[in-house]
Amino acid sequence: MSIVSTNQNYGYNLLRRNLLSLNTKYPFLNIQVVGNSVLGKNIYVVKLGHGSKKVLYSASFHANEWITSILLMKFIEDYCIAYVNNSDLYEYSIHNLFNEVSIYIMPMVNPDGVDLVTGFLPSYSSAYQSAYKISNVFPTIPFPNGWKANIRGVDFINFHLYFIA
Repeated sequence: MSIVSTNQNYGYNLLRRNLLSLNTKYPFLNIQVVGNSVLGKNIYVVKLGHGSKKVLYSASFHANEWITSILLMKFIEDYCIAYVNNSDLYEYSIHNLFNEVSIYIMPMVNPDGVDLVTGFLPSYSSAYQSAYKISNVFPTIPFPNGWKANIRGVDFINFHLYFIA
């Protein structure tokens, strides 16, 4: 049975539930919090493998890119399944990949914006109203769907991935 569903709007709470379920089923996952959004939501990074080569994938920088979060979460699940089954994924031996490469995945850089465009941020909330005011500066971008900025309208996270350097 699949943990990551790809046929529904994806928001922060579903991401958290998926991460918890994946970590319970696949305890070799290394899940870390590397920062917080404007609204206090955790920014997660999932580490797959322990090799010396390092790669970072990230998704949902802009609010309307939420579907990229599902893509990376599904990849994490498929990777874990292949690892447990000692099988290949896209013609790569996952066991070899696990030992040679550390893959860091930040599945949702902008959870506030994602919740805004997917309808998980209530329209009566102060964060929604703040984003709405910012949207007036960008009249050609429909609000809230299609909204590209984050809640503040500027880069909201300033983190350093010390463990990648």
